[in-house]
Amino acid sequence: MYSLPSLITALSLSLYGVLIFNVGQARRKYKVSPPQMTGDPDFERVLRVQQNTLEQLIFFLPALWLFSFYVSPLWGAGIGAAWLVGRIAYAWGYYQAAEKRSIGFGISIISAFVLLLGSFVGIVLSFT
Repeated sequence: MYSLPSLITALSLSLYGVLIFNVGQARRKYKVSPPQMTGDPDFERVLRVQQNTLEQLIFFLPALWLFSFYVSPLWGAGIGAAWLVGRIAYAWGYYQAAEKRSIGFGISIISAFVLLLGSFVGIVLSFT
């Protein structure tokens, strides 16, 4: 019943793992040693992708599971998949230029808010 939201969760965490790896690669490429967090703008964009995705995961994962439990695991997984596509588009765009991150950010933030709002509806309806 919850296999699809579980898959989305595992894929989301895997995506985050790739982004962590990318930061390590960028540190070597742009010679930005820890604990430095600034340097070459190309490095800073890679770091921001990782940091912003972490910020989004904290919001997304509970919303995904609340929605899946109170509304629908199938719909939760579908909306969660849209979030994943948005995060990939965000990373891909931001790696190229800061101006190219907007579409991916929009897809992922709207998906997360749909999950949260749907969760509220499902929770409220569960009281009746």
